[in-house]
Amino acid sequence: MYAVVKTGGKQYRVAPGDWLEVEKLAGEVGEKITLDEVLLVHDGQQAVIGQPMVQGAKVQATIKAQHKGAKVIVFNYVAKERIRRKKGHRQLLTRLHIDAIEM
Repeated sequence: MYAVVKTGGKQYRVAPGDWLEVEKLAGEVGEKITLDEVLLVHDGQQAVIGQPMVQGAKVQATIKAQHKGAKVIVFNYVAKERIRRKKGHRQLLTRLHIDAIEM
């Protein structure tokens, strides 16, 4: 069984037992959360596709970590000018463990 969920403006394919890193969600480590925006559920035989969401479907997950991702360096450069700008960014992430998919 698997599902496609939407969180943080992105879509992820998840199954029970999977680990997932998404943009930061509110909550403490060890807290159980519910992902309500389920776009598709496949039970191994048939797929239920939502329009836009599957009614009554939920994905239960546990927050395992709140951390920062790897640093991304942005370097702007203009040729033949004295313009150089270097910026860094580290995205805040939440690591989830998918516990169950409910219909």
